[in-house]
Amino acid sequence: MSTIKVIGLGPGNPELFLKPAIDAIKAADVVIGYKYYFQFIECYLAEGTQCIDTGMRQEVERAKIAFEKAEAGQNVAVISSGDAGIYGMASLILEMADKRQSSIPVEVVPGISAFQAAAAKLGAPLSHDFVILSLSDLLTPWKLIEKRMKAAAMGDFVTVLYNPRSKKRYWQLYRLQELFLEERSSSTPVAVLRQVEREEEHITLTTLGEFNPEIVDMFSIVVIGNSQSYVSNNKFITPRGYYSKYEQEGAPGPLIMQESFRTIAEQLADLDISHEEKWVMMHCIHTTADFEMKQLLRIKNDAVARMNDYLLKGGTIITDVTMVQSGIRKKACERYGIDIKCYLHDERTVALAEEKNITRTQAGIRLAVEEHPDALYVFGNAPTALIELTELMRRKDFQPAGIIGAPVGFVNVEESKHRLMTFNNLPYISIEGRKGGSNLAATIVNAVLSREEAVTLKPGRDV
Repeated sequence: MSTIKVIGLGPGNPELFLKPAIDAIKAADVVIGYKYYFQFIECYLAEGTQCIDTGMRQEVERAKIAFEKAEAGQNVAVISSGDAGIYGMASLILEMADKRQSSIPVEVVPGISAFQAAAAKLGAPLSHDFVILSLSDLLTPWKLIEKRMKAAAMGDFVTVLYNPRSKKRYWQLYRLQELFLEERSSSTPVAVLRQVEREEEHITLTTLGEFNPEIVDMFSIVVIGNSQSYVSNNKFITPRGYYSKYEQEGAPGPLIMQESFRTIAEQLADLDISHEEKWVMMHCIHTTADFEMKQLLRIKNDAVARMNDYLLKGGTIITDVTMVQSGIRKKACERYGIDIKCYLHDERTVALAEEKNITRTQAGIRLAVEEHPDALYVFGNAPTALIELTELMRRKDFQPAGIIGAPVGFVNVEESKHRLMTFNNLPYISIEGRKGGSNLAATIVNAVLSREEAVTLKPGRDV
């Protein structure tokens, strides 16, 4: 008995054709499809196979011909790109079979959909719940499309766009971007894949805020991440939750921290500051649970980038007290070869303090300057140590790699921090006023060390 097989050809590369699809094409007496697709199946056509090609938007005509040929006793293959059941011919053929009350068997032969091929190219963007939307309003009213767009945005689904743009249909993608920015961070990763698995293939990785709809055409697929998606080493990743789950079973801190950062980021969404500044601010707020850090944090002279560059080359950190030293991420320091020193308990410091009648933190800074004048200096306790350093800088005319000034207390604390602003081109980060502390100073260092994560505003490794 004759049959109609509706076949998915995959995204365009014959190497991705599935074996059932190849077998069905070889066995067909008639192959029907959009004329563009025949170039991909020529090598599988049996001698004498009739090929009936039609132009764009002639899907109904193709379906009618398929039934006419099958009812005449021929085995028919109807071809679609991707998977025939996803924006393909399968539904139309089955609907027509129902309306015609046809007894012709219809079989849907699966294929690799373009969104699957696109996801594989990107890495793992679809590892959690996702939505596929077509922006074509030829068969679906625009009001319904927009309703689905809003639902996808509000539901935090990774979203894949088919038919995102054409010459006549151009503003819809701008509207989608507007709607998604109401629900998601501007740093949400976005990928544009053009001509997936074909010679003209081109991939663009960007963000929701920087996304330019003008680079999209009818041969493109657009992938928009969810609130957890990120890009690392040019791979688009949407966590499924395994890593956090296993971390949580042994140590719940990382998962809780990620949720805390998400909450803080929402409260800072209105701030017009750089990702780096916001990243340090989020760390400070997370450590103190104090949103006054928005007003107190000072970051000057490209401090985050310059300090990060120094440390990642294997720099030295000098702390005023050991509590600051103990709060800095050890794994990151080991990975980059960073040396952390605190001179507070050095025998030479004790002797120098007694000899000069100064505090041990002051004495420790004097020794540190002699041995490591170009280090990153971090203060979380003693304003006298910060004052000592600034006096030595003026007297000896040198500049360290940077200063993190977060001493805490009531005497000379504010004055010690004000001294930092008198040095031109000095990269420094400070907490204005009386607030500060060892944990806050260490937190700022950790934020600087993890600068690469500032784009996503999500804590990652070494948490």
